[in-house]
Amino acid sequence: MLGFALRGFPVADDGSQPSTPDGEQRANAPLVPTSQTAAEAPPQPVRPPHDAAALLPGGNGHAHPGSLVSLSIGAIGVVFGDIGTSPLYAIQETVIKHGGAERDFMMGVLSLVFWALLLVVFVKYQLFIMRATNKGEGGLFSLLSLLPRGLQRRSDLRLAFFGMIAIIGSALLFGDGVITPSISVLSAMEGLSAFDPSLERWVAPLTTVVLVFIFAVQRFGTGRIGVVFGPIMILWFLVLGTLGARAILQDTSVLAAVNPAFAYRLIASDPGATFLLLGSIVLVVTGADALYADIGHFGAAPIRIAWAVLVWPCLLLNYFGQGAWVIANAPVPGQFEEFKPFYGLVPTGLLLPMTVLATFATIIASQAVISGVFSMARQAVRLNYLPRLRIVHTSSSTEGQIYVPFINWAMMVGCLTTVFLFRSATALAEAYGMAVTAVMVITSLLFAEVALRSWRWKPWIVWTVVGAFLLIDLSFLASNLAKLLNGGWYALLIAALGSIVMLTWNQGTLAVGRMIVEQGQTIHEFLARLWSDVVPRVPGAAVFLTPSTQAPFALVNFVKHAHVLHEQVILLSIVPCDQPYVSDRDRVQVRWMPDGFWSVDAQVGFMEEISVPRLLAMATERGLPFKDDDATYFARKMQLVPGGPARMARWRKGLYIFLHSNSADVTSSFGLPSDRTVEFGFQMRL
Repeated sequence: MLGFALRGFPVADDGSQPSTPDGEQRANAPLVPTSQTAAEAPPQPVRPPHDAAALLPGGNGHAHPGSLVSLSIGAIGVVFGDIGTSPLYAIQETVIKHGGAERDFMMGVLSLVFWALLLVVFVKYQLFIMRATNKGEGGLFSLLSLLPRGLQRRSDLRLAFFGMIAIIGSALLFGDGVITPSISVLSAMEGLSAFDPSLERWVAPLTTVVLVFIFAVQRFGTGRIGVVFGPIMILWFLVLGTLGARAILQDTSVLAAVNPAFAYRLIASDPGATFLLLGSIVLVVTGADALYADIGHFGAAPIRIAWAVLVWPCLLLNYFGQGAWVIANAPVPGQFEEFKPFYGLVPTGLLLPMTVLATFATIIASQAVISGVFSMARQAVRLNYLPRLRIVHTSSSTEGQIYVPFINWAMMVGCLTTVFLFRSATALAEAYGMAVTAVMVITSLLFAEVALRSWRWKPWIVWTVVGAFLLIDLSFLASNLAKLLNGGWYALLIAALGSIVMLTWNQGTLAVGRMIVEQGQTIHEFLARLWSDVVPRVPGAAVFLTPSTQAPFALVNFVKHAHVLHEQVILLSIVPCDQPYVSDRDRVQVRWMPDGFWSVDAQVGFMEEISVPRLLAMATERGLPFKDDDATYFARKMQLVPGGPARMARWRKGLYIFLHSNSADVTSSFGLPSDRTVEFGFQMRL
């Protein structure tokens, strides 16, 4: 099972996955293939900066255009949407789970909240995890790509294990992308029942309306609908801080909860009950992974500045304000289900405006999560864990602003199903947190491996730091496991389905690639037959997508049936690499071959889109005699049927065939001109 998680891109000439320059040798490439084999160029350790400045804003060294102020405002609108809407439900769920609101309990809860935000969001993610970027890009796949490659079996197994947990983590994040919009919008809409209890029956229907709206406007792009994100979220955080400060002024003693002694006393008084409470406390740090995933859009410095100057202070004020309000307004037993401390901070006359503002904030939080899932889906496609998907660029100036229709509508269906199943934020909170805490554990493990193997940190330093992180992460995860039967199963179900799809696609593509290598012929064998058969040549150029050592199926069959060949033949091999972006200087290599043939190897990063005409235009600058107007593009359209030799369960073969048949067409995926592209049909038994 672990073996195929390690493998890379067995490539077909239909462009179903990016091809590799050395054909069969590349069929066993690492999980995230590099531009050279390990034998050619052993990977060098990737070392982070070791000076003190590395721990300060901008320590990752990634440069970004624009001022820190504008980037920080943008980060507030995108990065902190999820964690910024946690006050809507975090304290509420903690109090409901405990069934009481006495002062000692609330002081302990506030102390846990303070230290969770400090240790998880600031120390773990901002000071350590955000240092592990691949050319400024973050996320689980970027973290995985920093791991060194090797040819020893032991190294392969280690890479397979970390590749597997990265897949599981990304599947969990897909699940988080379904649950986060649902619970955020539900929590905001519950302000209606705080204003008038008779409106409670409208909460779920209005939530579905808002969710449909959120996903319907995705096609317009993050850039257009995100122009006002930053200012609205700034207003949101300022309102959070103001409401919290207003309540704190009524009971300033709650500020003493920053002392960890209060958390210790809560734990010591009832360790079992406090352990279960961690499943609700973790809600205050949901969204911390977004800081790392979105670092490529804004950089480390703007994210850290936004957190320190606005987000963290306002969150603490609101949480402590809610604590003060709970102490002063503890409900009688049996009424905790209707207990809403967040809206308790709001003056009665402002409940409706606050509900509207909260709804906008949750829309923004949902938008950030959805955009992150789009980006992750594109990375998964590039890294051979998802089939080709139609990806629409919604901005002519920003590479990262994309829209993936299939993922968008699948998430909408998932969100609506979630609301239908759980109906309230309190019920959904039982499912929320499972995915987040599991991803936190996976991130810590991957970071430890990068620090040990790539940065060469001393083991005692790594395990002292990561051990502390894992103690917190595993405590949160174990507490959420207690909610498994009450809703936690839902997040795991989504993650399991996502993992099965990604692993099946990866293994199936590997099997297809091996069969193509076994059944095909090398380009040298094809040229020998071409010379012996004396095939006539016609004017123009033909472009074939292919592994460089294989004769493309489309090329062989075109000559077989047309009995002619173009004067110029270009064999284009698209090489995936373990970097998010490739510099233009290193992107294209051109090699002359006999009899009018040219070989072009083009490297593409896992965050980049593929445009074959653009790559060939770059090749002309390196000596390729090519005119696009005279070119015809050839690709293969493969039809798969079961019953072949692939070592896969029959149901997984069926799943792979279904995914393959519904993947996006080659023309749109590779930017080929539709009026000059010819596809040759081919059937293969899987």
